[in-house]
Amino acid sequence: MEEGNHSVVTEFILSGLTDRPELQAPLFGVFLLIYVITVVGNGGMALLITIDPRLHTPMYFFLRSLSFCDLCSSTVIAPKMLQNFLIERKSISRTACAVQMYFFLYCVDVECLLLAVMAYDRYVAICNPLLYTVTMSRQRCNQLVAGVCAVGLVDSVILTCFTFRLSFCHSNIIRHFYCDTPPLLVLSCSDTRVSEILMFASTCYIIVSSAVTVLLSYVCIFSSILRIRSAEGRYKAFSTCASHLCAVGMFHGTQLYIYFRPTSSYSMDMDKIASVFYTAVIPVLNPLIYSLRNREVKDALRKAKNKLITKS
Repeated sequence: MEEGNHSVVTEFILSGLTDRPELQAPLFGVFLLIYVITVVGNGGMALLITIDPRLHTPMYFFLRSLSFCDLCSSTVIAPKMLQNFLIERKSISRTACAVQMYFFLYCVDVECLLLAVMAYDRYVAICNPLLYTVTMSRQRCNQLVAGVCAVGLVDSVILTCFTFRLSFCHSNIIRHFYCDTPPLLVLSCSDTRVSEILMFASTCYIIVSSAVTVLLSYVCIFSSILRIRSAEGRYKAFSTCASHLCAVGMFHGTQLYIYFRPTSSYSMDMDKIASVFYTAVIPVLNPLIYSLRNREVKDALRKAKNKLITKS
């Protein structure tokens, strides 16, 4: 099909993580293992929070949402990436590419905003404990998660639609292992300034606003912790925030690197490394971070394990 003097791209070729044939099988094994651990870890965390009444609190409500979001974001990327390790022609249709990009951006936005909501939850719990039950009611928690999902929906629709309204005529080879905005903008032969501005605005609105919310929340939290007289009390208050701070640092650091720069500085190799960490490593680490550093989760897991042993 022709459009003007250019052929219309109906499918893309994903270059994958590497073009070296001898690495395809080992990488398939590594990422299959990572994906299985991600599914088991995040699915198990969500299930554990659902079945244990002691974990039916706002903090764990948001953590369950985060686990589900990590599970979905990994599932959007991993199956196609694993398939491409085993086949020679790593093609993806234009429609499938748009769908993958939409759902991945949606999951990224939701996770980013959820981390901000979780920081706000910790702020209320530590700085205003007497008002915590009222402020973070079940209705308020549902409203916060619904608002996060609505913002993610609108943002991902806008970015995906504007990206795929562009013409792709120079090449159909995406120098990446999944469909994302920066590598697609590099391929376009249209004027990408509007799409770049939208991507930058989205980054500022969602990523930066989320990071600022987390930063301000923890400034207040640390100020309150320092006023606690007992060392044990300070340690307990800080330990409830350490896992969240670790997750926030990994997530926002990688996101800012990938999206907060013009397409002229796009580097395939560095972006692939950052994206592997972003799409595979963080989702598999989050349940480990929150479970290993959280006594309530470890107690609930021990209780569930004992129940299974007793029944067997």
